[in-house]
Amino acid sequence: MNIQIFGKKKCFDTKKAERYFKERNIKYQLIDLKEKGMSKGEFASVKQAVGGLEVMLDEKCKDQDALSLIQYLAAEDKDEKVLENQHVLKTPIVRNGKKATVGYRPDVWKGWE
Repeated sequence: MNIQIFGKKKCFDTKKAERYFKERNIKYQLIDLKEKGMSKGEFASVKQAVGGLEVMLDEKCKDQDALSLIQYLAAEDKDEKVLENQHVLKTPIVRNGKKATVGYRPDVWKGWE
C-alpha cells in the first residue's frame, strides 16, 4: 500500500485519518495542502476515483467567494481554479494508487488492507 493523505494540519478529520493508519502500522505520507498541495496529475487521479470535482469541494470552507466563483466557471476552467485555491477542497483526501476517498472514510480504507 502506498497511502497519501492530503489534508490540513488543523483539520480534525485529517488527524483522525492519520491516527487510523498509525494504529494499524500502515505507512503513509502526509501532504499539507496549505504548504505543498496536489500536483495536476494527483488531482486528476483523485477526481476520477471519487466521481468528479463536486464530491471534492467543501461547501463549508472559509473562502466562500472562491468556492462560488469556481461553481460558475466553465468545466475546463474549474480544475485550474481549484488547483490554484486548494483550500476549497474537503479534507482529508486519502489516496492509495488509483483508489481515493474524500473525508474520513475508515469503512473504505478497511477494504484496502
